[in-house]
Amino acid sequence: MKRYLIPIGLFFLLAACGNSHAIQTTMSEQVPDFEYTTQDEKKLSLDDLEGEWWVANFIFTNCTTVCMPMTYNMAHLQSMMAEEDIQAQLVSFSVDPEHDTPEILKDYASNYDVDFDNWSFVTGYDFETIREFSIKHFKNLVQAPADGEDQVLHGTSFFLVSPEGEVVKSYNGVEIENMDIILDDLKKVN
Repeated sequence: MKRYLIPIGLFFLLAACGNSHAIQTTMSEQVPDFEYTTQDEKKLSLDDLEGEWWVANFIFTNCTTVCMPMTYNMAHLQSMMAEEDIQAQLVSFSVDPEHDTPEILKDYASNYDVDFDNWSFVTGYDFETIREFSIKHFKNLVQAPADGEDQVLHGTSFFLVSPEGEVVKSYNGVEIENMDIILDDLKKVN
């Protein structure tokens, strides 16, 4: 009988040390320190987001396919958060930093009635930096355009990031129904 108590006790100890979030998580990746430039030409760093839940995605402004619905969906999420008084930050990382200057990002965002109080569009790095940042820490594909093309290939997920900078969950960012799921998860963790 005693030999069964040790494995059972070990199971409960390990279970207690596991995921402490109020939601079912699908990821566990740590976001490294960063400092990038926002649409207002201000700096945004991981330290600025510390202590807050945030939702991230990867887009670019001259995208001809998925970025428009992704940005529309993020704007819809922002509206729902405001209606429900849910506090969280939204961060859209440009995957085309050579084209997407702060001015271009701000102009792009104005098409979606963005409230910049809790949504930042960021640039201010080179392509290889954002490609590695996206792939390594968000498990999100970013691939340079083919020769003669201007369309960056990238993943379409939205990512929920904890106040400690841990990416804990991904969602399909193209399907608007998933904004309800993100909102429900934000309610549970706020």
